[in-house]
Amino acid sequence: MNLFDVYPLINVTPVKALGANLWDDKGEEYLDLYGGHAVISIGHTHPHYVKRIKDQLDQISFYSNSVQIPIQKEFAEKLGNMSGYPDFHLFLCNSGAEANENALKLASFATGKSGIISFSGAFHGRTSGAVVLTDNPKIVAPFNQRSDAYILPWGDIDAVENQLRQGNIAGIIIEGIQGVGGIQVPDPGYLNSLATLAKEYGAKLILDEVQSGYGRTGRFFAHQWVEGLVPDLITTAKGMGNGFPIGGVLVHPEFKASHGLLGTTFGGNHLACAAGLAVLEVLENENLLPHAEAMGEYLLKELATIPAIKDIRGKGLMIGIDLDRDAGPVRSELVSKYKIFTGSAAKKQTIRLLPPLNIGQNQLYSLIQSLQQILN
Repeated sequence: MNLFDVYPLINVTPVKALGANLWDDKGEEYLDLYGGHAVISIGHTHPHYVKRIKDQLDQISFYSNSVQIPIQKEFAEKLGNMSGYPDFHLFLCNSGAEANENALKLASFATGKSGIISFSGAFHGRTSGAVVLTDNPKIVAPFNQRSDAYILPWGDIDAVENQLRQGNIAGIIIEGIQGVGGIQVPDPGYLNSLATLAKEYGAKLILDEVQSGYGRTGRFFAHQWVEGLVPDLITTAKGMGNGFPIGGVLVHPEFKASHGLLGTTFGGNHLACAAGLAVLEVLENENLLPHAEAMGEYLLKELATIPAIKDIRGKGLMIGIDLDRDAGPVRSELVSKYKIFTGSAAKKQTIRLLPPLNIGQNQLYSLIQSLQQILN
């Protein structure tokens, strides 16, 4: 049996990883400034993370959500306190797409409505409900099509209110910062207006923090750069487990739970919670949020000195740069010649930077030097 060939692959085979570095099967060392789509939050093979998972493996690795699992409660309490949402509730699942599916379902349950608003450039996942709200028609099958999913122009608050007036909208979903869309940062006033309109028209505001959360921007969630903004639902995954599959929905206390309302076999298993706790402990003990903010400021300053970079967007260690040429050949040369991984985006001229949050300034300087060599 062969693999179903759906991924365009870089011709590198990593076999070992530590911190922000990878080694391939030929012994070549690479600098990872992409973290496998923003997944590696605390660095590859962090010793505390490894120990947490190994210790849990020696006890129990899995049982379903039909028994008491105290480590779930420990994880939820830690996440609530560190994120600034101690009064919210946590539903644990396995991925960002699954988190978004359950957030959409909760919004629909709570309002009795079915319509959802998302925005141009959005990426919310590839599962049935999330994919139709993702702004990429090529990955939406006929089976996924529905008439009450509305992808509205980014930043157009009048379009949002006009759709809300129709009376069928259960929720508005928006990324804290768009990832695949090219690191598009929503205007604070726009996010606050969405929250106001959602309350006025009885819809739920869902903040998709799957890529932009977990300290990546220097705040625990990207939307926390907007003073006073409190969403109804917050989704998270990627950096949540540093490579272990885990996702979650932070649920406003106004939502009422009932047995069987949501469910998952693997969500919140013992190993996932051990991985999740390890990430939170490292974020806290190593002060990685202020470090991410500081390293982001350094990157923004240095990238601005390269004439071939035409635009720079982002916060903390979630940065998008637009070149004066297609980014594909530049990214390929970064890998082949300078041994540096970066990410792509929907726009061909954009490079995404999503390194581990404990990246060193000297490692980021390697990127600056390499880009100067290629682009100048």
